[in-house]
Amino acid sequence: MFLPQEIIRKKRDGQALSQQDIQQFVAGITDGSVADSQISALTMAVYFNGMALEENVHMALAMRDSGRRMQWSDLNLPGPVVDKHSTGGVGDVVSLMLGPMVAACGGFVPMISGRGLGHTGGTLDKLSAIPGYNPFPSPDEFRRVVKEVGVAIIGQTSDLAPADRRVYAVRDVTATVESVAMITASILSKKLAAGLDALVMDVKAGTGAFMPTMEKSVELAERIVKVGNGAGVATSALITEMSQPLAWTAGNSIETREAVRYLKGDERNPRLHEVTMALCAEMLVVGKLAKDEAEARDKLQTALDSGRAAEIFGRMVAALGGPADFMENYDSHMAPAPIVRPVLAERAGFVGGMDTRGIGMAVCALGGGRRLPSDELDFRVGLSRFVELGQRIDAGAPLAFIHAADENSFADAERRLKAAIQLADAAPSALPLVYQKIRQQ
Repeated sequence: MFLPQEIIRKKRDGQALSQQDIQQFVAGITDGSVADSQISALTMAVYFNGMALEENVHMALAMRDSGRRMQWSDLNLPGPVVDKHSTGGVGDVVSLMLGPMVAACGGFVPMISGRGLGHTGGTLDKLSAIPGYNPFPSPDEFRRVVKEVGVAIIGQTSDLAPADRRVYAVRDVTATVESVAMITASILSKKLAAGLDALVMDVKAGTGAFMPTMEKSVELAERIVKVGNGAGVATSALITEMSQPLAWTAGNSIETREAVRYLKGDERNPRLHEVTMALCAEMLVVGKLAKDEAEARDKLQTALDSGRAAEIFGRMVAALGGPADFMENYDSHMAPAPIVRPVLAERAGFVGGMDTRGIGMAVCALGGGRRLPSDELDFRVGLSRFVELGQRIDAGAPLAFIHAADENSFADAERRLKAAIQLADAAPSALPLVYQKIRQQ
């Protein structure tokens, strides 16, 4: 007889849970026979006592198996099924370029992405700024677009890893979100359900990162790599910098515009370009589409220079209901904010530091992010043309431009932005864009 309290007791007392324990408990989460209070008790026990690697693999697989699993073998795809997942940040628009770039190099990218919550922007929200784009196609339509275009970026449907959705809701209100074991199981359950051959994790570090310290970021990355490989998916990770916005923009339609300009070669933020190339190259290597990073970067640059990656993005948008002429006329399809004005520096100096989380919260306060999952977004608003760490600026020079719906929200964002950008008398030391690469030993 299955008794949830006995499994909770084992983990509370520091014992390892068996595969059967975990499968039974997750099955109870899915069918409702395990109560929220019991989920809360187990996740708190895991928070304090952790999970051995084998337990974590079983938890990720059990949550994967709580719903539908995507299958690709019957499509006879001529390349690997690969994906990337980021722990989130500000101006992290990488996915919009990465999917088409990897597809242009022979990969197939079924990217199941999330909406933003808190200070981090969501990939799904950026694509939802495109009129007509359908982020929730049927499974058959999703598979068709991946096969024909090479990439489809959609949202998580209710039948993919449903146990994780319930567990996360409980963790969110019981102060157990930070458990590395549970974060790992949550991320991987959804990615494993997508039927991947290879996965690359982008774990952020810095003032805009989800994990509070570099040590925690490395711990999470190492755990995801071990559990992902233990679950049968070739997994690696990069630790990347998030002590300032990654792109020149933050906000949904504004970031989508930057992604289009990047793919078309109109302009490419050097920091955004380097992180995007590093992640794409790792996907090609782990997916066995390139023998090493140098070959991968050559292929990716060709995909950009030839226009192939831009063409694939346009085809994906059209295939999922967006405008057929989006790449040529993107500005006409996304309305600008009524107010676009700069925030001016009150003194001369060097940009010495940024509270990147505070910058993300300024976008939220404008209406470009959510405080609650049910909040409606204003896709028009956000920030653009940021100064960068170490840059010298004069008094009265722009720190950034605010795209606002009205004067009150402009004033609020201006106050937040001035508080988030610190000016100093000397330039800070430069930070690396990629701190380290973590692969299976």
